[in-house]
Amino acid sequence: MVKHIILWKLKEEYNNDVTKKGIKDGLEGLTGKIPGLLEIKVQTENLETSNADVMLYSVFESEEALKEYAINPIHVKVANEKVRPFTETRLCMDFRES
Repeated sequence: MVKHIILWKLKEEYNNDVTKKGIKDGLEGLTGKIPGLLEIKVQTENLETSNADVMLYSVFESEEALKEYAINPIHVKVANEKVRPFTETRLCMDFRES
């Protein structure tokens, strides 16, 4: 299994509950639609000590499944419409759990 974690800092003008809900609903709505995607969760409630606004936690069958997810048109549409226009910074870490 491969884990795919992303942290986003939202653009200041979009750091609100409506934007966060759109990101969460869009990405979590991919459940059951992308081959090899085993789990996907978006966290939008954070403690004051955080310096990220939104986190994506997802699990894939394999590295190949993650690569296919990245270019899957359903995922790309969500990313282009619900995520990328509203984010300022993106950090990503992909790994195999040992």
